Amino acid sequence: MTLSRRFTAPRTTLIAGAVALAFAAGMLAGCQKSGARSAADAASAPSSALLIAPEDVRTVALQTHASGPVITGSVQPERRADLRAEISAVVLQVLKENGEAVHKGDLLVRLDDTAIRDSLQSAEASSRAAAQALDQAQRQYARVKTLQGEGMSSQQALDDAEVRRNTAQSDRVAADSRTVAARQQMTRTEVRAPFDGVVSDRKVSAGDTAAVGKELLKVIAPDSMRFEGLVSADRMGDIHPGQAVQFRINGFDKTDFAGKVRHVDASADAVTRQVAVIVDFAPGTAPKVAGLYAEGRISSDASQALLLPEAAIVKEGDKAFVWKLAGNTLVKTPVTLGERDARLGNVVILSGVAAGDRLLRTPGSSLTSGQKFELAKPVAPAASVALGA
Repeated sequence: MTLSRRFTAPRTTLIAGAVALAFAAGMLAGCQKSGARSAADAASAPSSALLIAPEDVRTVALQTHASGPVITGSVQPERRADLRAEISAVVLQVLKENGEAVHKGDLLVRLDDTAIRDSLQSAEASSRAAAQALDQAQRQYARVKTLQGEGMSSQQALDDAEVRRNTAQSDRVAADSRTVAARQQMTRTEVRAPFDGVVSDRKVSAGDTAAVGKELLKVIAPDSMRFEGLVSADRMGDIHPGQAVQFRINGFDKTDFAGKVRHVDASADAVTRQVAVIVDFAPGTAPKVAGLYAEGRISSDASQALLLPEAAIVKEGDKAFVWKLAGNTLVKTPVTLGERDARLGNVVILSGVAAGDRLLRTPGSSLTSGQKFELAKPVAPAASVALGA
């Protein structure tokens, strides 16, 4: 029994030592894996500095700010004609479509002339009969007058012959008038272009019944476009012919148009209290499409101001901010806004920034003041890279 105890104790000690060794090895391996995972996480963690592309940065600069009256309206042709039916007839043919160019005198619409042609033939026949009757009455009057001079006819017969001659003359004039009227009606069955231009609005098709006064189509002269605008009557005293106007046209958002005031109405509209103003385009700049909406300012007072697009301004309630690039840090800077320039869509900045400051062009909502940033290097064009290689 004593020997058995001597040999059992060392075996138990060896087993416990092996377990402890295995546990220590497992702990060491776990620590190594944890350290490796921490290093990998640290390597994959994003940098705290915000990367900004050069095109996302805007430099504040002084610009010309026109503070005159706002003018809104549309582009309209000075020469335009609403061609309407002058007779009641069926439309036989429409020869031009919208957008087609026409020349003065070109046939545009043909109306049914059947009834008018019959009237013309009848009037011409009546005119010929009246002419024959007048010729006969004149010869009869001449014979009676000769006989009366020789004492072979009475004065009464001469007077009767003169009456018949005068009546025949009146009938001839009336018949000729009816013939002329019928011919005029015939010409009205053919609607022609009054000037060189373009068909802008076709109103009828073949088979339609055109009553007197019905609009058939419109013709405009694209080279006679002008800006027909409206200005508040409160600013009427600030407007006079010859003033410069800067404006934008819907459809030409990247183009600024310039013109001069030609005419200012002497009275305001009784309902809208606005005054109509006509603006001529600068030579060679007028668009060729009528009806486009336009908005701008009459330059009655121009000054230099700091202007920013609305996309660069962040509004929080009644307050406005911009994100300024100061060194390598983003700073949320409050600004004071002035009036909006309708011509450019920019806002006047009264305070908060100065000329030369760099701002984010379109700031996002996840920015924080004091955040670090880095400017990305411009990417070289593919052609330049190939040449460099």
